[in-house]
Amino acid sequence: MDFNDITRRGLVLLGCGKMGSALLQGWLAQGLDPKAVFVMDPAPSDWVRAQGVHVNAPPPVSPLVILVAVKPQMMGAALPALQGFGGSDTLILTVAAGTRMGAYEQVFGADTPVIRSMPNTPAAVGRGITAICGNAHATPAQMDLAEALLSSVGQVVRLEGEHQMDAVTGLSGSGPAYVFHLIEAMAAAGEAEGLAPDLAMQLARATVCGAGELAYQATESAAQLRINVTSPGGTTAAGLAVLMDETTGFPMLLRRAVKAATNRGRELGQ
Repeated sequence: MDFNDITRRGLVLLGCGKMGSALLQGWLAQGLDPKAVFVMDPAPSDWVRAQGVHVNAPPPVSPLVILVAVKPQMMGAALPALQGFGGSDTLILTVAAGTRMGAYEQVFGADTPVIRSMPNTPAAVGRGITAICGNAHATPAQMDLAEALLSSVGQVVRLEGEHQMDAVTGLSGSGPAYVFHLIEAMAAAGEAEGLAPDLAMQLARATVCGAGELAYQATESAAQLRINVTSPGGTTAAGLAVLMDETTGFPMLLRRAVKAATNRGRELGQ
């Protein structure tokens, strides 16, 4: 992306834990001048300090973007320090979970451009997917800027509005944990059939990672990829008969899991 405007006006990164560091690493790899970044974090890592960015220094007068990457429980203490930037053309871009755009508008002012996003943990390896939506004051150019910044850690999709964010949280935000549990469950099932624990885990991890990469690269739908490896009357068909059962299989189980996570997101956002 073109970093000229950021270089000229600066970018404030409020919080630089795992997600903030992943984003910073992506931007620097794409050529962003570290001197354009102002990290505000009470306990910056040695890695952050070694990148040549400003650490806990006074922020620029009119930064192009303030990217909020603090934990929700730290929001109340962290945001007031930047309250003075509200009501300008400085974009408030948040990757913090659970905090709705209205909360930022209360701090910075209702006429402040705010874009909320929901990334997920594969962003740490550049394979995340992030959903974004903006308030009424976020311009098309600012939406483009947010998409460009967040694409440094993976794919970006745009939502119809904030009303879809809880469902995104339940699906892709929480989804990596579902996949990790799938690996655990597959390994345990392999052990139950007589495999050594280490071997079962190696097979399960490699299978899920390989299938994920195949799904990522393939042009076919997930359904077609499933069909491609399912011979009629074969072993895969026998396993799928259990997993695809309408009442006890994956579809209903995952629907319940995503719904539970979505509902919890709504509760936390109240």
